[in-house]
Amino acid sequence: MTLPSGSEDESPRIRTVAVIGAGTAGRGFALRCVASGFRVLLEDVMPANLRRAQEEYAQTASASDTGILEPVATIEAAVREADIVVDFVPDELESKLEIFCLIDRMAPPKTIVLTPSNALSITDLASCTYRGDRCFALRGPLIGSAMKLLHPPNRNSDALDAAAFFLRALGATIEVEADPEASQLVHTSVTR
Repeated sequence: MTLPSGSEDESPRIRTVAVIGAGTAGRGFALRCVASGFRVLLEDVMPANLRRAQEEYAQTASASDTGILEPVATIEAAVREADIVVDFVPDELESKLEIFCLIDRMAPPKTIVLTPSNALSITDLASCTYRGDRCFALRGPLIGSAMKLLHPPNRNSDALDAAAFFLRALGATIEVEADPEASQLVHTSVTR
């Protein structure tokens, strides 16, 4: 697998990516990961979405791609070997909480969770898991070049570095920031 130059000491390597949701955004993200050399386990509740992803993969895969796309039938199959999981469920609290709980229960403790969200606090979502320090949010265009990587206050620095390294391997420019809603959540819980 070819990743950006740098020594192994710079950041932990991400090799296996689980993408939950093979709709337009999830499929595009998964194919971008494959083109960047990652093994991608793609899950969706709709078999038609997985077939569409396989068809696009067959049409766009080139000889220089060192990654691989593996459609899987369950979330458990997607996350059990994943170094990082990126979910593409709707950006609403109930959907995100459900997927975070499933990932938390089924993925190994080392697994990092990334969630695209322009509306929800990663601090709030992460607090509902046993791996809150390994949960991060993405804000901005996922297929574009610039995005924000938001972290909760109790972040695991190695996991944050690995997530940033992974996103940079996809060609993204990353701006790492603390969750801007975190202080509001803490203030609200203290004043009650």
